Amino acid sequence: MLTIGEFSRLTHLSIRTLRRYHEAGLLDPAHVDASSGYRYYDAGQIPTAQVISRLRELDVPLADVRRILLAPDPAVRAHLVGEHLQRLQDQLSRTQAAVASLQRLLRPEPAGVAVELRHAPARRVAAVRGTVTLEEVLPWYAGAMAELDAVVDAPTGPPGGLYDNALFSDGRGDVLVYVPVVAPVPDLGRVQGTELPPAELAVTVHPGTHDTIEVTYGELGRWVADHALAVAGPVRETYLVGPRDTPDADRWRTEIGWPVFRVAGAGPRPD
Repeated sequence: MLTIGEFSRLTHLSIRTLRRYHEAGLLDPAHVDASSGYRYYDAGQIPTAQVISRLRELDVPLADVRRILLAPDPAVRAHLVGEHLQRLQDQLSRTQAAVASLQRLLRPEPAGVAVELRHAPARRVAAVRGTVTLEEVLPWYAGAMAELDAVVDAPTGPPGGLYDNALFSDGRGDVLVYVPVVAPVPDLGRVQGTELPPAELAVTVHPGTHDTIEVTYGELGRWVADHALAVAGPVRETYLVGPRDTPDADRWRTEIGWPVFRVAGAGPRPD
């Protein structure tokens, strides 16, 4: 039997931590002296203590640590650990995106964006529509594009999407993703043939990863406020180069089209 001090030295866990694990029901001592209350541990408990320590270093909540330790099946334990690791990965991705946005926003002299006023004519497309939350957009988009790929063999241009203002203002709104086509496409599942209406747009291109795309949105919105009148209507994105084309995020190019109404001084309408 090992005293709690000896067990502490062998596991690199403080006596206070070992007491807390005991109180939480994570690691009961092999024996507790009834008269003195001293805790004694068995050497065979060292691996369990080390597992608990590693899980806590990964910020696994105590309740989840208990579930992992009590799971009799190794596959179940692996699944529980995998779920938490995925949550950590998602959190890391959000943190990296926030850091990238802050670094761009805090540059001493923001580079600004090049904006073009453009008339977008009506366009025939194959599309999938849906109403989604901001958190659902990425997986929903991936599923919609997979369906479009299965139906459309030869699109006539890069894919795109129309995003309702409510998606950003309320966190939930209508989304339409599409690929342009020449001939009408028969409805199949969620895929429908439709026509994008014409629109006047202020257009810029966001380079690189989508983690900082909201910064480009902000710069484009500021340009619109200074040079044109924003109108109601969905924002248009065109994925000139994206994850479907290359895994190199530095090469991605996303065109953003902001619906506008031209005002005096905004420049001539392009041909």
